[in-house]
Amino acid sequence: MKRESIWNKYTKEQLKELETLSKNYRNFLDEGKTERECVSQIVNRIEEEGYVELERIRREKKKLKAGDKVYAVNMDKNVILFHMGSRDLEEGMNILGAHIDSPRLDIKQNPLYEEGDFAYLDTHYYGGIKKYQWVTIPLAIHGVVIKKDGSSILINIGEDEDDPVFFISDLLVHLAGEQMEKKANKVIEGEALDIIVGNKPLEKEEKDKVKAGILKILKEEYDIEEEDFISAELEVVPAGKAKEAGFDRSMILAYGQDDRVCAYSSLEAMLQVKKVKRTGCCILVDKEEIGSVGATGMQSKFFENCVAEIMELTGQFSELALRRCLANSKMLSSDVGAGFDPGYASSFDKNNVAYLGHGMILKKYTGARGKAGSNDANAEYIGFLRKIMEEADVAFQTAELGKVDAGGGGTIAYILSLYGMNVIDCGVPVLNMHAPYEATSKADLYEVKRGYEAFLKAE
Repeated sequence: MKRESIWNKYTKEQLKELETLSKNYRNFLDEGKTERECVSQIVNRIEEEGYVELERIRREKKKLKAGDKVYAVNMDKNVILFHMGSRDLEEGMNILGAHIDSPRLDIKQNPLYEEGDFAYLDTHYYGGIKKYQWVTIPLAIHGVVIKKDGSSILINIGEDEDDPVFFISDLLVHLAGEQMEKKANKVIEGEALDIIVGNKPLEKEEKDKVKAGILKILKEEYDIEEEDFISAELEVVPAGKAKEAGFDRSMILAYGQDDRVCAYSSLEAMLQVKKVKRTGCCILVDKEEIGSVGATGMQSKFFENCVAEIMELTGQFSELALRRCLANSKMLSSDVGAGFDPGYASSFDKNNVAYLGHGMILKKYTGARGKAGSNDANAEYIGFLRKIMEEADVAFQTAELGKVDAGGGGTIAYILSLYGMNVIDCGVPVLNMHAPYEATSKADLYEVKRGYEAFLKAE
């Protein structure tokens, strides 16, 4: 039952493939620090690989057939890919599902203010974070500003070498005696996570001189007025590029690997598989970190509506056929898991935890404590997956998030399971989950991509 590190099993050719995949993945992380940026990258890539937008097929009144590749985008924040198989859709699909949102700080709608000769942008944190981890590190601002006339301004400040960066201050240690006595969740309060954006006063102004200077820069360099913040979606993320970690360069340290490591490997698997019998589907969604809510979260009807459209374009649609398709589908809910951290060993069950460098994870259930909020996969389905992975020589391990009463978490798995399909959580182990910089193993990235390919080919 003990799984070993998989590094020494690779051939020279496989190690070369692993390094190429890792390099391309780091580039994906660098260019995709928000959901919109991820979708933009993905669409450019899949169109080069022959995927055609669903709406275009509808307009041209074409019929879909085996081998066709189709995609649909929802509000620029999530995307679904279909690789049409030779079997009827009623028999079900093989589905990969991951999310492309990550914990961050969102800028509020009325954010700009001045205090003590500093200009600040007020933020509201998104997802589960340890707030104290976000202070004193270089930060970047990504997003979009929508003007009243409907025009949009893309924002990406803090990533280029010549860009300024932003930061959240912390109290100097010399005066922090009282602060150091607080509980970790109180050391930095949510309302204290405001980023410093300037300190230089604008001449000839009588009030809020620093704020006035920032507004002047925003207008001159970006054509942004203060009221434009009302219709903006601006995300504050760690500045800087994804890096190789360790003297041996065996790991990747970067922002947003929960869950872009699974999103990227799912995308690569979809593009690598050339022919399928069961239709392959890849769902990359938004809002998982806050409960999969809203029009771009997994709880929306976007996925179901797209499947209905696909069935209509193959001449197979009926309400009953749609229900059969969804119920007969199989899914890997591709999300990261907690990697064993020896520095915090007491939080884990060593016999039921994932280890970096030991391959992809199969997680029968997630949830909290008594499996609350969990999808709990059937033993028959796990047996099916074991056979697939072993035949494809894919290294996998089984794991839980941590000790039973230590806490918990969830994914999109339970939402898809409501259709009656078989679903299991499956992904990559991560250190520092939800921190500004998360760590993964290159070997696990490579192995999970291979596992997803094997799954898409399964009958």
